Amino acid sequence: MTSYAALLRGINVGGSRKLPMADLRTLMAELGHEGVRTHLQSGQAVFTTDRGDQESLAAELSRAIEERFGFPVDVLVREHAYLKAVADACPFPAADLAPKQLHVTYFSAPVTPERFAEIDPGTHLPEEYRLGDRCLYLYAPEGLGRSRLAEVLSRPRTTKGVIATTRNWNTVLKLVELTAPEG
Repeated sequence: MTSYAALLRGINVGGSRKLPMADLRTLMAELGHEGVRTHLQSGQAVFTTDRGDQESLAAELSRAIEERFGFPVDVLVREHAYLKAVADACPFPAADLAPKQLHVTYFSAPVTPERFAEIDPGTHLPEEYRLGDRCLYLYAPEGLGRSRLAEVLSRPRTTKGVIATTRNWNTVLKLVELTAPEG
């Protein structure tokens, strides 16, 4: 059995696209996943399964959510080893920063630096970003809500053709912990 995290994009934000976590857990169990748990209300679930791969599991969950709840939801599924590798590869001094200052945007596919070529990093200092393996690390000293760079990074030009969903550093670490093999 492999342990995974499902990252749902854009649910339970601002009063729209409500998806109760208890209902998500029930749906995922009905799909045959085991040990289903959710983290917070913003769309993280962990589970184990011995079938499928990350992409097919994400597509299956996305279809099931739309059929059950009546609205589309982009879903990324990532296994523990990937989540841990992303946390371990952080190019910023995570241990020295407040969790609200550091974020990871997970992408459904690799992204190249050319996608971000129009962004002048110098105009957003002290905010910075770095690309990783199907992810982007964002250092935003004043938090994501006040980040001008985050706004620029989320424009359609940079996210076209990929699913992108962002999590703060606390959530990044919690997902690593929740998907870790027992023992």
